[in-house]
Amino acid sequence: MTGIATRTALSAEDLDQLFVHARTHNTFAPEPIPEATLRRLYELMKWGPTSMNCQPARLVFVTTPEGKEKLAPALSPGNLDKTLAAPATVIIATDSRFYEHLPTLFPAYDAKPMFAGNAELASSTAFRNSTLQGAYLIVAARGLGLDCGPMSGFDAGKLNAAFFPDGRHQANFLCNLGIGNPASLHPRGPRLSFEEACRIA
Repeated sequence: MTGIATRTALSAEDLDQLFVHARTHNTFAPEPIPEATLRRLYELMKWGPTSMNCQPARLVFVTTPEGKEKLAPALSPGNLDKTLAAPATVIIATDSRFYEHLPTLFPAYDAKPMFAGNAELASSTAFRNSTLQGAYLIVAARGLGLDCGPMSGFDAGKLNAAFFPDGRHQANFLCNLGIGNPASLHPRGPRLSFEEACRIA
């Protein structure tokens, strides 16, 4: 077909880095992640699709001792030490009033009233799409050569009170970032086969 750009598939090596060989890391090298890298990470992940381009995710990159001290009381015991030692921990949060940005982000028509007048729809849309954006963050981080340790295992009430006291933003999940130590990896868990997880209709 003319006029349609073709795409070249990523190499097997690239795909391995993003998915096949990528692991959830629990320990990281102590080297800090430059702010420029964190900015580039966001510049990549922001292009992932969200419904009506709503982009409800809000990120807090916790990198300082003061930030980690603030985060620590909200962490479960199993996540405490590894999170305090990670070079960066990202709080992936959801903006409950994401729709206020829709006139700019989605100019096709006025979608703001659809969400402003329906709290249930706004909540489900925000949570679903901020989760999607968190997944884009993980893939983007792996593409930049970083390792990830996504996790739940935290007290959302304590975390929100510490980082989002106005109540507008709500924590979705956390993700440690850095250069992982492969020696500390647990054995990899199995995955479901295509036949177990998929069907073609």
